[in-house]
Amino acid sequence: MKATPLATAEDALARLDERLAKSPIRDGWISRNHFTDACASLWLEGELVHVEDLVLHDAGMDIRAPTHELTRARAVLRARRRIDREKPDWALSPVGLGALRGLDGTGDLEGAGVEREEGGAGDCDAKEAGDVLEAGLALTANDDRLSEALAAVDAAMAKTDRALASDSPSQLRHATDRDPLLYDIDWDEDTRLTAWRTNLDQTRSLPPTLAAAIAADAWRSIEPLQHRPWLGQLLAAALLRQRGKTRSHLACLHDGLKTIPRERRRSRDTATRLVAELDAITAAAEAGLKAHDRWLNQRTLLLRKLTGRRSTSKLPALVDYVLTCPVVSAGMIAEELGITSRAALSLVIELGLREATGRGRYRAWGIL
Repeated sequence: MKATPLATAEDALARLDERLAKSPIRDGWISRNHFTDACASLWLEGELVHVEDLVLHDAGMDIRAPTHELTRARAVLRARRRIDREKPDWALSPVGLGALRGLDGTGDLEGAGVEREEGGAGDCDAKEAGDVLEAGLALTANDDRLSEALAAVDAAMAKTDRALASDSPSQLRHATDRDPLLYDIDWDEDTRLTAWRTNLDQTRSLPPTLAAAIAADAWRSIEPLQHRPWLGQLLAAALLRQRGKTRSHLACLHDGLKTIPRERRRSRDTATRLVAELDAITAAAEAGLKAHDRWLNQRTLLLRKLTGRRSTSKLPALVDYVLTCPVVSAGMIAEELGITSRAALSLVIELGLREATGRGRYRAWGIL
């Protein structure tokens, strides 16, 4: 395996983050990509959620009863916003992980979890795994060392899987409060999460993108939480932000992973999966750059239509608003700008926005 995917991912992320740091549409870019990445997370699970439906559901203006998939996409959206809003080190802290897993962010996961028995998954030779990772996974131009390191990661992950399978799972925290029809009572989330954090701790000396790829792959392999498979990619994006690789945005790793064939994402070979994760990071960064340049160009064109307008015109506010949402409806515009729906339609026509839905029951517009 070559180190090229790692270098490419590092460079692509750096270019995007530098572009966003000085961009006048940075906040709008971030807001729009929260929606697209949330929809992509459901796509990876085989579910289809339309972006316009998620936007309307988030605004409380659904045109139909929300589906289970739409509700889950909203949960991803809210988690992304929370991670982006908090400090860079919040998501991977015990308090942050507690909040993201539904424990209200008040408990210490390490202290509140079950005690690990000798030989348990949390103890699965963490020191040995750490020595292997620290010695072998410091990526250099030496391809032989990289191949050996990836083989070591594969062995460490296999050891974790065997430990999880052989341990007698302890009772889940709050198990009595959970419906056994929805939750597997023997699924020990605390122990699995500890095993994942053990793997995460061994990536501190690695380049940020490789550490994020390992974190995301480990989450998929260990499956710490029963009903939040999408959280692994968000935590990997949070890791990139914590390590200072993405200071100006939260990476859209779900959106990038959509471009990777399933056979690569689910391969039994660890090296193949890690390269797939790195390629997904590259794809997400490149798509983000293209979208940024396209939206910035559209903003320039729209601002030209504001020449000669009165100072009390609502058009500048509408331009800013459409840059923060993939689509906007007349009701959303009216509520945001404090005007009537009829006035909102007039502003849309005056600004010349492109209709995005083509549906008869409601109309929505956006910058594509």
